[in-house]
Amino acid sequence: MESSLHRYRSQLETTPWFRGLPVELRDSLVSHATLITLEKGQFLYRRGDRSYGLYAVLGGALAIGTLGVDGKEALLAVLGPTAWVGEISLFDGLPRPNDVTAVSRTLLLHVPEPALQGLLDSTPRYWRDFALLMTQRLRVSFENAEAMTLLPAAQRVANRLLMIAGGYGGLNASQSRIRVSQDSLASMVSLSRQTTNQLLKNLESQRILSLKSGEIAILDFDRLRAASLGDPNP
Repeated sequence: MESSLHRYRSQLETTPWFRGLPVELRDSLVSHATLITLEKGQFLYRRGDRSYGLYAVLGGALAIGTLGVDGKEALLAVLGPTAWVGEISLFDGLPRPNDVTAVSRTLLLHVPEPALQGLLDSTPRYWRDFALLMTQRLRVSFENAEAMTLLPAAQRVANRLLMIAGGYGGLNASQSRIRVSQDSLASMVSLSRQTTNQLLKNLESQRILSLKSGEIAILDFDRLRAASLGDPNP
């Protein structure tokens, strides 16, 4: 277990937040961690659950959102390696604010709540490091809210693809191949699947991206960025 955790630590250090932590905090998080695996569709936790600590995605992906009583899903993000989740409840001690579900078979690093509280009690300056993780997520949330309010549909789709590909501002690793279904993308940008598909097909016809089942490959980041800014001929 120790050797495998050491290997995963190297993976975690590819993401800016973890790489920027003090070495002794990185050591402590990994030394207190265990590995857990979720199958596709399995909940990591549900809205209203108590907090059991922090989690980092090592393989697969997690969907962050909320399922309404009518069965309609409000999907906020799909996070892959090496995103961390669960820090909000660490700060306020309140139940989980969202549902978190495995999009595919997903490997996670779990740092239990008692270990985190022990670290923070013994070294209070670490609170700032976890606050930086939360503020990173807040910035992404504000950007998403602004895009949903101000941008037309085509720009919203292009903007969200860029955000996912860029790792949500460093929350997880950047990628040129996005493993997300069109249904999930439609939910994230509050559009119908039909409209989302039409807009994606238009970008594909311009060779800005390529569509496969459950995957969107970005072929030209510059032109996708132009599309997100409303350029009629990206």
